Amino acid sequence: MDGALIYVMGPSGAGKDSVLGRARAMLPPEAPVIFAHRYITRPHDIGGENHVALSRTEFAMRRAYGLFAYHWHAHGNDYGVGREIHDWRAAGMTVVVSGSRDHFQKTGGLDSLARPVLITAPPERLKKRLAGRGRETALQAAERLDRAGAYDDLADPRLVTIVNDGALDDAARAFVTLLSRLEWSGAARRRA
Repeated sequence: MDGALIYVMGPSGAGKDSVLGRARAMLPPEAPVIFAHRYITRPHDIGGENHVALSRTEFAMRRAYGLFAYHWHAHGNDYGVGREIHDWRAAGMTVVVSGSRDHFQKTGGLDSLARPVLITAPPERLKKRLAGRGRETALQAAERLDRAGAYDDLADPRLVTIVNDGALDDAARAFVTLLSRLEWSGAARRRA
């Protein structure tokens, strides 16, 4: 049986990467959960986000050869997730992807085993985090804040919301709890 796809979304500044990074460290080593990296047409040393940096030409070539399971354009960059996630899911692993709200909606919610997760924070917290990360100009940060309200339109009955407005460990624990409810521990026993 295919593993679940945890599709994480959220406004810029919500701390998605921080929550995912901390949750990854909290998971027990036997958990069959894999965190997919993203390919982005942004230098690897900008903003602290863990990703594989590609030139626009490299990205276009990979897209043309069908090497992405998902790809989208946002904030002046191209983003992609490699098609290897299909193999990981076919092996029974739970796959965590950080994606785009627009892409999620355009695909009609991806598939029946997808579990959308919204990581968010109050507007004042988003503004402070965007100002502190140094990835955007003041105008770009303001545009990202304007888009944050669009997440209110997510109307999927499977949606789980995690508010990251306190201690990072609290939000990460909420994410790990969500993963544990997907019975990954049973999958690990079956594979042993």
